[in-house]
Amino acid sequence: MVIAQNRLMAGVWGWLRSNVGVRFTRFVGVAVAALATSEIMLGICDGVFHLTAVPAALISTLSGAAISYVLSRWAWERKGKPDVLRETVPFWIISGLVWVVLTLATKLGYHIASSMHLHGFKHVAMVGATYFLANCVTFILRFLIFHYVLFTDRTTAVQAAATGPDAVPPSPRGLRGRRTPKAAASAAESAEVSSKSTGRR
Repeated sequence: MVIAQNRLMAGVWGWLRSNVGVRFTRFVGVAVAALATSEIMLGICDGVFHLTAVPAALISTLSGAAISYVLSRWAWERKGKPDVLRETVPFWIISGLVWVVLTLATKLGYHIASSMHLHGFKHVAMVGATYFLANCVTFILRFLIFHYVLFTDRTTAVQAAATGPDAVPPSPRGLRGRRTPKAAASAAESAEVSSKSTGRR
């Protein structure tokens, strides 16, 4: 039993130290920050401004998506100007699909709260709980899409193809015993001149 637990812990620790594990751990922090922002905005829209489900879900989801986009680039170590066609546009398309799911979840939360005749804080809590569960469902899907599609390292793949066995330049050690064509020509000229000089003597 102890051996099995040790192997399990070793496997989990090894996975967390892998590239996927590191990205996943960072994305958990991204998701928590985005979810906290969304939940706060949803509570304000519902409890303070008394908005209906659709605009409340739209505002809260867009707020969380903006946080998620900025922090997701950090999680996958994307620096500089973002690639609009490969990163920005696909990200917001995915966010639009997530918004549809979260809007349906928000409407469900409103319906449940109304059917239970909840008001004030209880109404906000029920809507927020339903919204939270929907976020948990989309979390894994978003991570898989972000890691394997959206933020996949295309640069590394291109470099690996360009630096294959046939494309690797010779090492400096391998060049020590070789002469370039120009050097060989110069050496031949020197030898010829030396030979003529010797013959004249």
